[in-house]
Amino acid sequence: MSKIFNWPVRVYYEDTDAGGVVFYANYLKFYERARTEMLRDMGFEQDELINRESVIFVVRSVQVDYLKPAKFNNMLDVTAQLSLVKSASLTFEQTILCGSELLSKAVIRIACLDATTMRPKLIPETLKQALSDD
Repeated sequence: MSKIFNWPVRVYYEDTDAGGVVFYANYLKFYERARTEMLRDMGFEQDELINRESVIFVVRSVQVDYLKPAKFNNMLDVTAQLSLVKSASLTFEQTILCGSELLSKAVIRIACLDATTMRPKLIPETLKQALSDD
């Protein structure tokens, strides 16, 4: 497993339902942003990967456990950790914490596709190496 990447996020009113609790689908947005920021932190911008390598990443599968609710104005820590790097896919284990409380955990599998054909494509070697070095 790679090191754990942490990304802080505040819960905004727009993230919540009428009861002030984060709407369940918004957890997926938080997870997505943490993965994007993890790549950015490693020096890889997704728009540049599209332009230079014709590579996009898409969610293949998601398994999420919602353990406790996040609420309006909470400060959360969203983690992303690579658990498996294959030739054309990545598997992340992610969590959302409020302080030391675990609110949600997920296993998210990402497929690498050719941006033009939308067919599976090998992860570019420079990215794969950086992910493996992590």
